[in-house]
Amino acid sequence: MPLRLDCKKLLSARSDRVKSVDFHSSEPWVLAALYSGNIFIWDYNSQTLVKSIEVSNLPIRCAKFITRKQWIVTGCDDMNIRTYNYNTLEKVKVLEAHTDYIRFLAVHPSLPYVLSASDDMTVKMWDWEKNWTAVQTFESHAHYVMMVQWNPKDTSIFASASLDRSIKVWGITTSAGSAPTSGSSPTLSISPTGTSSTTICVTHPFFTLLGHERGVNSVEYSPSGDKPYIISGSDDRTVRVWDYQTKQCIQVLTGHSNNVSAAVFHPNLPIIISGSEDGSVRIWHSSTYRLETSLNYMMERLWSIGVSKGSNSVALGYDEGTIVIKLGSETPLASMTTGGKIVWAKGSDIQTANLKLVDEVSSSDGERLPLAVKDMGSCELFPQSLAHAPNGRLFAVCGDGEYIIYTAQALRNKSFGSAVEFVWSDEGHFATKDSSNKISIFHNFKEVFSFKPPFHAEELFGGRLLGVRSSDFICFFDMNTDFRLIRRIDVVPRLVLWSENGDQVALCCADAFYILKHDKDAISAAIAGHAQQEEDGYEAAFELIQEVSEKVDSGLFVSDCFVYVANMRLQCSVAGQIETLAHLDRPMYIIGYMPEHNKIFLIDRELSVVSYMLHVALIEYQTAICRKDFDSGQRFFEQIPESLHNRVARFLEHQGHKDQALSITKDLDHQFDLALSLSRLEQCAQIIKTMASDLSTAPATVSVRWRQLGDTALEQGNFTLALACFKEARDFSGLLLMYSASGDEHGLRQLAEEALALPDKRNNVALLCYLLLRDTERTLEVLINAGRLPEAAFFARTYCPSQVGKLVQLWKQDLNRVNKSLADSLADPSEYEDLFPSFSIAREAESIFAAQRLPVAASYSRVKDLLEVDILNEMQTQGRAHVERLYREGGPVDSQDARAPLQNGIFDQPIHGDSPTEREPETDTMLEQTVLGVTAAAPPESQRQEAAPESIVFSPSPEIQPPNDL
Repeated sequence: MPLRLDCKKLLSARSDRVKSVDFHSSEPWVLAALYSGNIFIWDYNSQTLVKSIEVSNLPIRCAKFITRKQWIVTGCDDMNIRTYNYNTLEKVKVLEAHTDYIRFLAVHPSLPYVLSASDDMTVKMWDWEKNWTAVQTFESHAHYVMMVQWNPKDTSIFASASLDRSIKVWGITTSAGSAPTSGSSPTLSISPTGTSSTTICVTHPFFTLLGHERGVNSVEYSPSGDKPYIISGSDDRTVRVWDYQTKQCIQVLTGHSNNVSAAVFHPNLPIIISGSEDGSVRIWHSSTYRLETSLNYMMERLWSIGVSKGSNSVALGYDEGTIVIKLGSETPLASMTTGGKIVWAKGSDIQTANLKLVDEVSSSDGERLPLAVKDMGSCELFPQSLAHAPNGRLFAVCGDGEYIIYTAQALRNKSFGSAVEFVWSDEGHFATKDSSNKISIFHNFKEVFSFKPPFHAEELFGGRLLGVRSSDFICFFDMNTDFRLIRRIDVVPRLVLWSENGDQVALCCADAFYILKHDKDAISAAIAGHAQQEEDGYEAAFELIQEVSEKVDSGLFVSDCFVYVANMRLQCSVAGQIETLAHLDRPMYIIGYMPEHNKIFLIDRELSVVSYMLHVALIEYQTAICRKDFDSGQRFFEQIPESLHNRVARFLEHQGHKDQALSITKDLDHQFDLALSLSRLEQCAQIIKTMASDLSTAPATVSVRWRQLGDTALEQGNFTLALACFKEARDFSGLLLMYSASGDEHGLRQLAEEALALPDKRNNVALLCYLLLRDTERTLEVLINAGRLPEAAFFARTYCPSQVGKLVQLWKQDLNRVNKSLADSLADPSEYEDLFPSFSIAREAESIFAAQRLPVAASYSRVKDLLEVDILNEMQTQGRAHVERLYREGGPVDSQDARAPLQNGIFDQPIHGDSPTEREPETDTMLEQTVLGVTAAAPPESQRQEAAPESIVFSPSPEIQPPNDL
């Protein structure tokens, strides 16, 4: 079976010739050493250059991460080894290491050692804890040493490759005090702490592997513990596989048309990757040595290949830049039964764990579960898919062109066969696809039907129906009875996920997923009625329920709820509504659900399992509400814990049941929003009072809620409540609007005093209040106290000429501190009346305006024309008596005295009496009652007409209607 090695390019970065590439162990970084003397760090997720360091003017042939020290170590053609801190880019150490070019560096996986290979035909080992002392030198090669690599199984052994056509294996031992003899193994005394205590020059390796016809450029140990293999790449254009125990070449891989510059085992996949100066990358199966695929990115010669443990990514260094690709899928191969048993594949090893053995599965959401992992054994093939049968007693592994069905209790072979695809049906049957595109269906391990579809089958999907996907569409076939075509759907899903009862299916495509309703009864009726089958199957088989533009990484159905992972979020979809259950900090994949614990389980690439709460009663309740089955919904609601009531309320709100949501939610903010949307303003006021009594609620939040309620009350004409809310919120802007629109003199004056009493005085609010009240004296006082003397002087010149002299003197005193000549140039109108024409007339006008009161709002249509009158011109031409009569007759006429000052009030009706002192106590009482929710809405029309004189009425009387433009 060809391995599924879908190749995705993660990074393509053009640069000078790249001689070496290396992955960071935790960050998405790849390190590139350039022939130009620079090193680059690329982020292959974001495809950006993270850091760059100019090391030398000569080529750098190797650079490696030392992540435990946050270092980069480089080997250069100037014979120096340099070390840099990759966070600060600070140079840590420079040492002259060899007498010729340095070809390669190998970092010990645990000890503080670095091996360096050089054209001076030596290998040296450096100890960075001893100030980079050369603790050992290895001399035996007769030509350039091109590469060295540590043995991952025994890290006291390493291998070297040379242009003398040989591969040599060396070792460091812990036999303290022993001296090497001719032909003996290398000896190095190691202290208990891991640091070297003696330095011994060794000239003889353990053994030498010969067989290449030309120089050897690369050497690599197998990362697998069960195979004692070494691979090497040579200028003879071959890759050889060696057994270092028998010291024999067991395989020669041919196919490259030029020198093989790099060859590596992949740490996670069963493949060997080789690269050549012909520009090609060849991928071989590490067990069968079959060529799986060949890649060529047209970037000239390839020099280096880098792989990373725990990742499927591969880095390639070319003449023209760096490429990072991802081979295959990094989704963990794991399967879980509803009973809580998990089986996963770790390489070829099969392991199992039981969630029921965890302490009542009581871990917090997102917390790693302490599982007791048990090794079941090794699989005879490399798994590419793994899945439990529906009953959980069997599981199947498919890979290497074969499938094996094992028992779940122990790794016993139940059945096997040839297949490149294997899927289960919901009734325990299974289907396979072989390399010839033949699909076979098995019942009770016996083949009952087989066929070849009239298209190439790319992938199979199991479940209620057998899904056969091509490159353009998917066809669903009956898998249990007559095996006929049920329906063709023109989408290309990556995942097909069925609900437990088979009534719904999710088709998860590359950029969206579709939830379809599967109508089994319609299909049965069509078959029973001998209805003619269409070319694409039965149209009534599926009905589209929902389409969501999200890429699903994994998912499953819990009842009628589709739970899935997309964009690092765990989400669920119920009846078209999508809710986020959790945000994930790393890629995770859903493996199962345990109804008795109401938890859904996820696994990451390191095979760590976490859980999240997902209450089945909540899902059943949401489903019942969507079906309008409120009786069933009530029964399920009684099973939902109170801690989930807020989620229920949010769901009901989205469904349009705001009254029920308001009665259920315990969240005060949500209660307020719901009550406000339902126009229950009195209830909103009570909710805000409850918030204010809660010490956990910030005062600023309470103030915002009062202001929000006040704005809504104002929009709905409930002026009494609006005024009370603005007072509670200390919303000076809202209060200014209310008082000025209603002509409330007492309110404006009180607002001005409160504005000035604040630590950060609201001078503008106070100024507007006093200006509306025509209290010129207090207006000037505000301007003076604020230090705005020029404005005060001009204000006095316009509205109170009698105060101009005083203001000019203050202005001069202030200006003297800045510019005395400029201060002397200011002219006082009382001293230089010839410079201020009509100043005396302005003083007379001042006395006329001083006698006026603030007009009521309803009188605007009668007094608005006075705003356009030029007072000084009228007094000069018509005289003072005319102006007095003009203002007296232009205002509203009181029923008792036409010449009386205008009364306060919103329209033509006085509020609580004729004077501020008479109104004040009753107004405060009214506002307090409003806040307490005793009365907030305006009384009905019938009650308004019978209201006592003391009542506040914010509505026009039936006799006098407000003008339309008010």
